[in-house]
Amino acid sequence: MSTASQAGPAAAPPAPGPAPAERRTTRRPLALRLLARPETGVFLGAAAVFVFFLIAAPSLRQGDSMATVLYQCSTIGIMALPVALLMIGGEFDLSSGVAVISSALTASMISYQLTVNVWTGVLVSLVLSLAIGAFNGWMVVRTKLPSFLVTLGTFLILQGVNLAVTKMVTGNVATDDVSDMDGFSQAKAVFASSVDIGGVQVKITVFYWLAFAALATWVLLRTKYGNWIFAVGGSQESARAVGVRVDFTKITLFMLVSFGAWFTGMHNLFSFNTVQSGEGVGQELIYIAAAVIGGCLLTGGSGSAIGPVFGAFMFGMVNQGIVFAGWNPDWFKAFLGVMLLGAVLINLWVQRTATRR
Repeated sequence: MSTASQAGPAAAPPAPGPAPAERRTTRRPLALRLLARPETGVFLGAAAVFVFFLIAAPSLRQGDSMATVLYQCSTIGIMALPVALLMIGGEFDLSSGVAVISSALTASMISYQLTVNVWTGVLVSLVLSLAIGAFNGWMVVRTKLPSFLVTLGTFLILQGVNLAVTKMVTGNVATDDVSDMDGFSQAKAVFASSVDIGGVQVKITVFYWLAFAALATWVLLRTKYGNWIFAVGGSQESARAVGVRVDFTKITLFMLVSFGAWFTGMHNLFSFNTVQSGEGVGQELIYIAAAVIGGCLLTGGSGSAIGPVFGAFMFGMVNQGIVFAGWNPDWFKAFLGVMLLGAVLINLWVQRTATRR
């Protein structure tokens, strides 16, 4: 008998292994992936606030009223965007509110006192604003001091300089009217004009706000610089170890905040033709709150550019909604406090839920 016949029937081939698809980790449901996004909570909150005030204040349903709301949102949102990027990078800027006024004061006084085209004042103001941002960033990276302390010092310096220099140059607490200066109409068209949409006048800042948000989103999600922002906000030492230019990233983030302050300052100047030197105090907290409500963590390393858009929308909606509803506007800050605390708690819950899942 042959060896094959002695061995009996041939052994069955080994069972095939699991299909490649079965080896993969099951993909998380869409709902959980959306929960992990930092802007999810604020989007739901913004939608709820929007619906609530549409019911409580029927006049908001008119086109002109909604244009007013969007304008209020844009003036906050333009500054909330760079502030949010800075927070994702792990830093704060408490001087952003008064920096807006500093830029407007500089452009106004340079143009009026030297009797030059207003664009000269605009460009000088831009250079000064970027220099302030670069100084803040340089101080933070060189001294390793918390940005809270560095920018608090800058805040106090700018607040004092704004008032003292304005009174010394103009003899008043406000700048002179620049509406009859050369180049004013062109500058107003760029920074403070309105666009007619179906008979409704929409401020150009609304379009700038949305364009800046789209640009910031692209930078965060599609560029190496965006990766650097998240990296330095998460862990500076780890980021430096893998070749991230930490100092460059932080300094440029502070300069982005200063650019936003300059742009907002130019809008204020060419909207009202004059600037009050004592304004801007407290606005930095509004910008930071809009970023926090938009999902930016205070610890850095997490957030988005879309979240602060919804955060600024909530601020503008509440601010104008209270007026259109005929309520006491003194309650506005109370509403903001409730929104801020609620957003922080929601962001914490979303983060912990996503981590557990």
